[in-house]
Amino acid sequence: MGTVMMEQMSWSVYRDKIIRDNPALFLPCGALEQHGPHLPLGTDALLASAVAASAASRVDGIVAPALSYGYKSQPKCGGGQHFCGTTSLDAHTLISQARDAVREFARHGVKKLVVLNGHYENQWFLIEGIDLALRELGPNHPLRVMRLEYWDFMTEATLAAVFPAGFPGFALEHAAVIETSIMLHYHPDLVRLDLIPDNGPADFPPYEIHPLNPAWVPASGVLSSARGADAEKGRQMAGEVAQRIADAVRAEFA
Repeated sequence: MGTVMMEQMSWSVYRDKIIRDNPALFLPCGALEQHGPHLPLGTDALLASAVAASAASRVDGIVAPALSYGYKSQPKCGGGQHFCGTTSLDAHTLISQARDAVREFARHGVKKLVVLNGHYENQWFLIEGIDLALRELGPNHPLRVMRLEYWDFMTEATLAAVFPAGFPGFALEHAAVIETSIMLHYHPDLVRLDLIPDNGPADFPPYEIHPLNPAWVPASGVLSSARGADAEKGRQMAGEVAQRIADAVRAEFA
């Protein structure tokens, strides 16, 4: 079996697979954003691409290169824009990137597209980009698009096992147990366990102030402790997520 990664295929191999197999094509979407001192800036795109590859291998799909810059980091779910290295897009730029990518894949002959998001703040702008592309393609075009956040495919049973003391919520899980564990599964060489800070869950007020106040966010950028992370938890979560995404792709695109 050959690679599932589009950038590793020749144009003719890619073309022939699109024509012959009508595969699902996965578009990972991430960000270049601080993830504490223990994870790399590219964590969101790395995880989205790895999950997409795991799911694609189960459905004989293809994984396109990730959209690796995301919408502006927000304090309550990403730490905010004041961290060095966080490199973000304006909303219209991300919308345009998503629209253009969807339109190009349609031009290639792709009929099943899975936009797999790994950056919390991207959601609404990916939706807008997809909507604009489909509007341009017209109602009779055969392309169908599934959009998802990979973490939504974790079951309550798995979250209970990973968080025996209680799940703090996905927004506060920025650079914490989930992302650190899954990175330990897919990219252990990029994780510095010795640098994990011991931050408790960040406590945000139920409003925002603009300009944003960096003092709201722990200096480490980590919103909840990653001390409970390990590779086995990552393997369990990654396997469940990839399988459940593959099952959803089969069900929707049957």
